[in-house]
Amino acid sequence: MAESSCATGVSITLIADPATGGAMSEHEAKMIILSTDDLDESIRFYSETLGMPLKFRDGAHFAALDAGPVTLALATAVDHPIPGQVVVGIKTADVDGAARAVEASGGGIVKGPYDDAHERRAVVYDNKGNGLVFYKPLGR
Repeated sequence: MAESSCATGVSITLIADPATGGAMSEHEAKMIILSTDDLDESIRFYSETLGMPLKFRDGAHFAALDAGPVTLALATAVDHPIPGQVVVGIKTADVDGAARAVEASGGGIVKGPYDDAHERRAVVYDNKGNGLVFYKPLGR
């Protein structure tokens, strides 16, 4: 069992599954993607107000900040998987299988699966309309 808390006082307890040798899941929530219409302003806000250092930036349309165990991504409509929504990025070894599983369980595929310059991705909605992006780094 592992417990994590953040500055807001929210505490999350993770319980390992003994049936899988302690592994939680083959899918890891690693990123929260927020929409912005002004990347510089958003980077300043999260860096200066919340103390999240910039990990990397891709032009004027995408930035990743260090938010502890997850990455806080800021994206304009150019690079956001579902502009205007908060989207959870889930790292997985099988992007295609994850997308099929979501669709078979009442969710929907928005885009993909597809390869971009760095990752294999699939943008989906869960069965309640929440946005997810499954991704796997490409070994290029």
